[in-house]
Amino acid sequence: MTRDLTLHDVIAAGIAVAAGLAAALVLRVILRWLAERARRTRWSGDDVIVDVLRTLAPWAAVAAGVAAAAAALPLSRQVGHTVNQVLTAVVMLTATFTAARVVSGLVRTVTQSRSGVAGSATIFVNITRITVLAMGFLVLLETLGISIAPLLTALGVGGLAIALAMRDTLANLFAGVHILVSKTVQPGDYIRLSSGEEGYVVDINWRNTVVEELSNNLVIIPNAQLAGTNMTNFSRPEQQLTVTVQAGVGYDSDLEHVEQVTNEVVESVMRDINGAVPDHEPAVRFHTFGDSRIGFTVILGVGEYSDKYRIKHEFIKRLHQRYRAEGIRIPAPARTVALQQGDGTEPVIPHPRTSSSGSASSAGAGGRPASRAASRP
Repeated sequence: MTRDLTLHDVIAAGIAVAAGLAAALVLRVILRWLAERARRTRWSGDDVIVDVLRTLAPWAAVAAGVAAAAAALPLSRQVGHTVNQVLTAVVMLTATFTAARVVSGLVRTVTQSRSGVAGSATIFVNITRITVLAMGFLVLLETLGISIAPLLTALGVGGLAIALAMRDTLANLFAGVHILVSKTVQPGDYIRLSSGEEGYVVDINWRNTVVEELSNNLVIIPNAQLAGTNMTNFSRPEQQLTVTVQAGVGYDSDLEHVEQVTNEVVESVMRDINGAVPDHEPAVRFHTFGDSRIGFTVILGVGEYSDKYRIKHEFIKRLHQRYRAEGIRIPAPARTVALQQGDGTEPVIPHPRTSSSGSASSAGAGGRPASRAASRP
């Protein structure tokens, strides 16, 4: 049997609640000051600790004040027990959501630091958040005196039906986990699929992978399809790569001079253009005696795949300008056309190769050529 409520009880309860609120405000101010100091340190662990306390400590102070107020009031045993359970549930829920936010933030930080870019891998973040929330919910039920054994049994039986109904979704989920764990693809990588899609991996979530093309369009690829297709990753094992440019000079060119001039142009491009590799060693490789030129390959170094377009653009402009200044000729393709005189019974058949630098002789009356070509190919 409880006693009657008095003014002294009300004042004591009010003081307890006010003390809890005041403590919460003081804790917020102190923890905000600590958070500013923690950001200046190199260790990231103090940031995590202060972040947890900034959310949990004020709520715990308020709950303690309310609990003290409930103890000061003449409440019945059942009402007091209910108030204590409610306050416990509030504190545990606050702790659970705080832990889920902090742990998922740590996972996001780890995934971003390993990929080396400002990307995201929300599949790990979401799995971590759901796991922490589920564990906190089960602990809360057990604390409140609710048995979780029937719930776990129901989840085990229902999980089989859910797995069968969501077969494709689960296949994408496990494929995404496999891709990230095996480090085949990470957010920030530039990839090209055998089907032709290519771009930067923006995100890998529980169902699909988001790829941003150079045209700023997004390509959504299911994780299972990504795991089962042929793919080229231009960012692995390292982001720097080499690109080739095909060129050619005339047969009358001094190849030693050509190689020297080309190497000087490569060095200037590697040194001056943003996205190039300054310590790249120039390489010129002659490889073909063509119809009208000697062909060679120039190897350029680029920092990442998307830089190759700008590097090749600047290199071709500078090489063309330098060749003109040095008197190095880049011949256009040329063909010699030979026309044979017909015997009168068969039509005149020209040679299948045509000229790109000149025109053939005009034909005379009756479709016969006016003259025989002086040379043959």
